[in-house]
Amino acid sequence: MHPEIALRTLADGFDGEVIMPQDAGYESARRVWNQSIDRRPAAIARCRTRADAVAALALARETGLELAVRGGGHGFPGFSTTDGGIVLDLGPMKRIAVDAGRRTAVVGPGVRWGELAAATAPHGLAPVGGHVADVGVAGLTLGGGNGWFSRIFGLACDNLVAADVLTASGRIVRASADENEDLFWGLRGGGGNLGIVLDFTLRLHPVGPLLAGMVLHRLDDAADVLRFLAEYGAGAPDEVNVAAAVLAAPPAPFVPEELHGRPVLALAMCHVGPLAGGERALAAVRGAGRPFADLVGPTTFEVLQHMFDAQGRPTPYHMRSHLGGQPTGDLIDAVVTAGDGLTSPDSGVLLLPMGGAAGRVAPDAGAFRHRDASYCLEIGAAWRAGDADARRHVDWADRTWTATRSWATGVEVNHLADEGPEGVRRAYGDNYDRLARLKRTWDPENLFRLNQNVPPA
Repeated sequence: MHPEIALRTLADGFDGEVIMPQDAGYESARRVWNQSIDRRPAAIARCRTRADAVAALALARETGLELAVRGGGHGFPGFSTTDGGIVLDLGPMKRIAVDAGRRTAVVGPGVRWGELAAATAPHGLAPVGGHVADVGVAGLTLGGGNGWFSRIFGLACDNLVAADVLTASGRIVRASADENEDLFWGLRGGGGNLGIVLDFTLRLHPVGPLLAGMVLHRLDDAADVLRFLAEYGAGAPDEVNVAAAVLAAPPAPFVPEELHGRPVLALAMCHVGPLAGGERALAAVRGAGRPFADLVGPTTFEVLQHMFDAQGRPTPYHMRSHLGGQPTGDLIDAVVTAGDGLTSPDSGVLLLPMGGAAGRVAPDAGAFRHRDASYCLEIGAAWRAGDADARRHVDWADRTWTATRSWATGVEVNHLADEGPEGVRRAYGDNYDRLARLKRTWDPENLFRLNQNVPPA
């Protein structure tokens, strides 16, 4: 059947919506979060039901159209869209079913972390989440998933209890520690290589009021404060999470006017547990150096998830990243140099802590490998749409990535740019070969190839 006829046939029996280039709404529907990605799919199949997803997958398989799978659409390389293929858009599938007794939630693939946090908060429970509320649950969980709670509750993939998966053959199977254990192993860090998850069962945690917020320093003090943070972080309890970011200061009342738009060091922190314990645990890092603002106070996880909303808005973006051990002097110098040379007020360099509970999982327990990492370094180049010299922002990120590579031990797949086979092997390390064998079992024709791809062994 001709692809265009097949697409119209799909639309006739679809509960969701099939949007094609001539349809109203196509221009907005084809766009993804990273606005530097500009592709024109033959159709966007916005799925509302499992049957929709099964039908769209069957069409892609039968016509040979390139298939892109979209959950939250927040991926950096733009794999959730395609030129001339079909986008299987799971965004409308927003089911959230909280089981407070079992401390789990069944979550659809279109749900975002902010939505899940809001749904679980009335029960006194929280998911692990990421750092940005708008990021999709699906992509973050399948790629690993570092967030505010990674040191106390593990990565997002560590909190996956079970998944209902639409496989390349068109079957829906259950994956858990007791069913299709090999597939379950691969889902915990293997990205979208093995199938389309239609439901995630995620572990929730009892979390009450917590102490969290930001402390801000002038860039002149950044190196000394980061050296202190490296020592402090090495001995911090699991309940503590302190991330560092060099970024442009906002024009806010708590920022001296002469620093508006200038690079500063922000320490974003939280403590999970009684507030009095948080005050004690965070006192040293809040008092380090000469902060010009301390915005730390009692809050909730639901609010904390929105701290980085400004970084979550759609924008042209180029991400480079490493995982590594404790920050070294050379790394700190490179981070400060990069901050001093920001080419855009929307860019930044982040050091996100890992370790703790995330580091106590065996490196071969799931596809996510790098359990020895202490920090994730994110080098995010962002700029305004229409900037005629986008290349300078990309070059800034690439130079910083090169300058920090000697510190690195790997990379999380969620933070890879489109770096080809070498980058994918770097992400999976010694787990790569097992993942490739699983790919041969579950997707032998590599139907799911628009991702950080592991071809079938």
